[in-house]
Amino acid sequence: MKTPVWVVALAAAVLGGCTIVNRPQPPQQEQTQLERRQYQQRDFDTSDTKLVMKAVLNTLQDDGFSIRFADADFGLITAVKEIMLTTRSQVGGTRSPAETWAEIFAAAISRGRSRPTTPQQQPTRYRNIEQIEATVNVSPFGARQTRVRVSFVARVLDNEGALVESQPVTDPDVYQQFFLKVDKGVFIEKQKF
Repeated sequence: MKTPVWVVALAAAVLGGCTIVNRPQPPQQEQTQLERRQYQQRDFDTSDTKLVMKAVLNTLQDDGFSIRFADADFGLITAVKEIMLTTRSQVGGTRSPAETWAEIFAAAISRGRSRPTTPQQQPTRYRNIEQIEATVNVSPFGARQTRVRVSFVARVLDNEGALVESQPVTDPDVYQQFFLKVDKGVFIEKQKF
C-alpha cells in the first residue's frame, strides 16, 4: 500500500516546522560604528554652533543633568545625571544631616591616627546610584548646518562609590527623544524667548 503524497507532504511540513522552532536564536550582533552614528548624531539647519550648544546645554539641564564641562571653542559638553537607587531607610535607618556632618567631621579629624586592632564587620555593599553620563560634540557641518553627536553611558555605583556596571546606551529612541528636545531648544534660542 502506497502512502498518499499529501500525507508525506503534511508529515514533512510538520517535522520541518518543529526543527525550525527548536533552533536556538542566533546571537544578536553588536552594532557597527556607522549604525550607532546614525542615531547618535543630528544636523541642525543653522551655522550658529554657539546657539545650538546653548540649546544642548539647556536640554541637558532640563533633563536633570549636571554640567561637568563645557567648552564652546571645542564644542564639547560632558554632563552627568545621578539617580539614587536606594534610600538610607531601605538599608538600615535614617540619619539626620547633623549626624552625617558629625560623621564626616569625625572621619576628617581621625585621619592619621592608628586604627583599632579589633576586627570590624565589613560594610554591606549594595547598588546605590545610577549615573547617566552624556558626552556631546557640537561642530559646524557644511556652510549652513551644525552637527550634534551625543553618546550616553549608564553606570551603576555601589554605596562605597565603586563601579558595579557600565553600559553604553544603545536604544535609538533615547537619542531620538533627546534630539526632539534639542530641536525645540534651537527654536526657542532662535526666537530669543
